Amino acid sequence: MLGMWSPLLLWGLVTPCQGLLETVGTLARIDQDELGKAIQNSLVGGPILQNVLGTVTSVNQGLLGSGGLLGGGGLLGYGGVFGVVEKLSGLKVDEVTLPKVSVKLLPGFGVQLNLHTKVGLHGSGPLGGLLQLAAEVNVSSRVALGVSARGTPILILKRCSTLLGHISLLTGLLPAPLFGVVEQTLFKVLPELLCPVVDSVLGVVNELLGAVLGLVPLGAVGSVEFTLATLPLISNQYIELDVNPIVKSVAGDIIDFPKPRKPVKVPPKEDHTSQVTVPLFLFNTMFGLLQTSGALDLDITSELVPSNVPLTTTDLAALVPEALRKLPPGQQLLLSLRVKEAPTVTLQNHKATVSIPTTIHVLSYFPQGAHEALFQLNGVMTLNAQLAPSATKLHISLSLERLSVQLAPSSAHTFDASRLEEWLSNVVRLAYVPKLNVSLDVGIPLPKVLNVNFANAALAIIENAVVLTVPS
Repeated sequence: MLGMWSPLLLWGLVTPCQGLLETVGTLARIDQDELGKAIQNSLVGGPILQNVLGTVTSVNQGLLGSGGLLGGGGLLGYGGVFGVVEKLSGLKVDEVTLPKVSVKLLPGFGVQLNLHTKVGLHGSGPLGGLLQLAAEVNVSSRVALGVSARGTPILILKRCSTLLGHISLLTGLLPAPLFGVVEQTLFKVLPELLCPVVDSVLGVVNELLGAVLGLVPLGAVGSVEFTLATLPLISNQYIELDVNPIVKSVAGDIIDFPKPRKPVKVPPKEDHTSQVTVPLFLFNTMFGLLQTSGALDLDITSELVPSNVPLTTTDLAALVPEALRKLPPGQQLLLSLRVKEAPTVTLQNHKATVSIPTTIHVLSYFPQGAHEALFQLNGVMTLNAQLAPSATKLHISLSLERLSVQLAPSSAHTFDASRLEEWLSNVVRLAYVPKLNVSLDVGIPLPKVLNVNFANAALAIIENAVVLTVPS
């Protein structure tokens, strides 16, 4: 793999902008600590590593176990390249300790990755008896950040070398000349043995990086497809990915809304944290998807409200008697709410609000017969949005702040519609808002980058965006 990905390095030698988001994509800034943890976890082992290598036989073995890449039967095991050492001194490599991982980001290039480990050898000494050696090794590699053929961020091994440290004779006797032969042999074969470990680790990490792109379902109304909006960038503290969320209806149509004219001012990322910025555009697009799918429309009858909420002609007559014509008292009412325009989300001053324009048709309700239209109202619902992150999503819950209505020009009778606002607000609060929150339960997907969990992220509402920050 070394060097073979050079044609895929399509990005310039640039670093992330400081504090200004020029696109409307979901901006992910992943701290170098998260990259270090991903590399360390790939060495420890786990289900993903087992699937990649296909040689792990137990949970605690991973790359370094007896059935793994470096264990018995692997590259360093009996019959491997270290047979050279066996011929020279009768030694076998029987252990490679879990490496200590060190990661340093290189702005405009990629990553300096160091793995410090200890190799254990044993065999029969030339003078008889058991011989045990331990050799400290530092694997140093330079890794470039690029883009794969399918458009995912990828780490590419460009250079790898090993530095042989102190060799300790733990048990037995070894003449100095033969000790030198062992030392020279280790110096020659260790790069061939340990540099493939780096390649295998990067393969696992690249699988995690590749998960940032893909199709995420949004319940029964559509999906979000994530793509890279720009080439990946790197600073001395974090990797920056500008991820473009493409929202589609269940039929596959793209829900496209106008992009904001002004760029979002993103706050600087603190040290040892990862950060995701969700733009206002994505909120508006999500609500636009709900509107076009009809998920925001609802017919409200007495079955949907508590018994203490009036929904009959008798109760309506007490508010606007001129609107009832000659209908008898006690007749049930039907409120038909229709949202014909996309809602508008506002993010500013540490507050999120949603404005939903709605048409309310008020009808007399006959369960077994035809309905009779009484009048039509044009209204605007203003709702407060409570935002809460989970591991992979940003969840929205709405509560009604106010409802303002006006009588539609086409209505046959004229009256002051504001007298209905308190009554309608109670109905909407008890019947419409809970249904709306069920539709919103799918949440806004967050990009999956190195399995960063945003469940305990600090949430900040800034102008035209929401910023989630989680410690590394």
